[in-house]
Amino acid sequence: MAKKVVATLKTDTGKGFAKVIRMKKSEKSGAYTFDEDIIASDKVKDFFAEKK
Repeated sequence: MAKKVVATLKTDTGKGFAKVIRMKKSEKSGAYTFDEDIIASDKVKDFFAEKK
């Protein structure tokens, strides 16, 4: 699945988007989970600034 997303982002229509991955630690088990999103390139800083 990741290969298809990366290939889509390299086309002319996908250049305005970025795939972002946020790592967060679970309170219960202490294991790390990953949140992946595809967002507009100009909103990347906002994505990482907000706390989830």
